[in-house]
Amino acid sequence: MISTHILDTNLGKPAAYVEVKLFHVVTHELIATATTNQDGRVSNFGIKGLIAGPYQLEFEIAPYFFSQHIKTFFPRVCIQFFIEDINQHYHIPLLISPFAYSTYRGS
Repeated sequence: MISTHILDTNLGKPAAYVEVKLFHVVTHELIATATTNQDGRVSNFGIKGLIAGPYQLEFEIAPYFFSQHIKTFFPRVCIQFFIEDINQHYHIPLLISPFAYSTYRGS
């Protein structure tokens, strides 16, 4: 399972209603699209039959900042990661501000 969580470190709160796309890197196939909830989370992309390999999450953060009348240097954040064991849970948190972002493998 793949999940994500976006925290706006500029405001100190979750980033709600951000579109997130999941791609398979090798085939460039769009696998799923989701929108973060009020807590900034996508708990499950609803994917059945994941295979091992490289994936990418694309976070469309420009509309999120635009809705708050804040300019951002990074309109989209793309994070590539590798799924080795399809039976594990892969949680990829994203911390954003208008001029920086960071990520890590969560639990």
